Amino acid sequence: MSLIKSISGIRGTIGGATGDTLNPLDIVKFTSAYATFIRQSTAGDPSCTPSNRIVVGRDARISGEMVLNIVCGTLTGMGYDVVNIGLASTPTTELAVTMAGADGGIIITASHNPRHWNALKLLNRHGEFLTAADGAAVLAIAEAEAFVYADVDKLGCCIEENFDDRHIDSVLNLSLVNTDAIKAKKFRVCVDAINSVGGIILPRLLDRLGVEYKILNGEPTGDFAHNPEPLEKNLQEIMSEMRQGGYDLGIVVDPDVDRLAFISEDGTMFGEEYTLVAVADYILSTLSGEASHPALNTVSNLSSTRALRDVTERYGGTYTAAAVGEVNVTTKMKATAAVIGGEGNGGVIYPESHYGRDALVGIALFLSSLAAKGMKVSELRKTFPNYHIAKNRIDLTPDTDVDAILKQVKERYSAMPDVSVNDIDGVKIDFPDKWVHLRKSNTEPIIRVYSEAHTPEDANAIGESVMQIVTSLA
Repeated sequence: MSLIKSISGIRGTIGGATGDTLNPLDIVKFTSAYATFIRQSTAGDPSCTPSNRIVVGRDARISGEMVLNIVCGTLTGMGYDVVNIGLASTPTTELAVTMAGADGGIIITASHNPRHWNALKLLNRHGEFLTAADGAAVLAIAEAEAFVYADVDKLGCCIEENFDDRHIDSVLNLSLVNTDAIKAKKFRVCVDAINSVGGIILPRLLDRLGVEYKILNGEPTGDFAHNPEPLEKNLQEIMSEMRQGGYDLGIVVDPDVDRLAFISEDGTMFGEEYTLVAVADYILSTLSGEASHPALNTVSNLSSTRALRDVTERYGGTYTAAAVGEVNVTTKMKATAAVIGGEGNGGVIYPESHYGRDALVGIALFLSSLAAKGMKVSELRKTFPNYHIAKNRIDLTPDTDVDAILKQVKERYSAMPDVSVNDIDGVKIDFPDKWVHLRKSNTEPIIRVYSEAHTPEDANAIGESVMQIVTSLA
């Protein structure tokens, strides 16, 4: 059993002792701390008029209803009115915060984690994840239990609303989503909705786009048909279905619909890293053809494929890397006025919509690209630089000084010609045709090692080479 507290919220397994799991008492504690933080921050912000409303949405996990009831009860006990949007994707909940004029929001989802996990993810009044400083403030309030509940005359209330159609409307109204072109192509797709909220909202989106579809694992039971992380080893069912023919595209989402992966028409993986690359290529190619366009800037995190940088530079744009973590990516996107950004795990962040990963936005833009280019998905994939990422880890002892090791690695490679080193998040070593990224875990004595090159063999080789050096320093 485990309970992990971080600046982005809390996540853990259901059942077990307090303090070690995501249990009712700890849910009350952290929800109370969040409500206290929101009240303090909105009261101290002269640009904000508090609405006394907080949005709550959840994915379809088995424990979701239990957690939702506790969260809503706690918030009303803190004097907040709750806009309960029930079963809803993470991007829907993010958008609902601003659409409802709420002071914040809580998303109940453990994203791609297995069925026995759940989590509280915390949003500010812009429908965006809390900054590191804000997240730390919530944890401090929770640790001190520095919260006061409302008296009987100031208790909040709970109202139920659904924002799915408003979310879809916002997607279809995006300037580069070409609904007419998509309808004209009469696409047929297969969707793996992994028994969660994707099975509710994606059919509605596809209906509005005029796309014919077959849904696999569409019942939102939370009893996932397979490991919910959208990786090739977990997607044999939809890949087999695609190989039978008759489909233009396979679509895969995670349980809260903020990650997106595609399957080509021949049943092969498009590559989760290439979801963002393909969408960015469409946006950059379209904007670059306009007489007057914004700077063609893009952002992804340090562990994402170099292909985004290559595609960005193809159109004369500038690519910037951010530290790992959605809030770090969105912060860098705002600082650089990026037109598109995200993460290599299939997370597409399109500022014209909102600063959050959104699979619906990714689907609509990808289909618009397919319609515009008139090629098969497998053909589209071949137009992008080909890279392969290897993922490994180095297990260390609890008393290992990981920071000292990473410092020595940085110094060693910084002295090498034609090598650049970035230390904003661990150590990223960029070679002319490959890279390695070392990140320490905040919860375990390990270093995660990500490496990329043009072939799987080269990606593994460069990763193992750096790992040997790390091991020698431990």
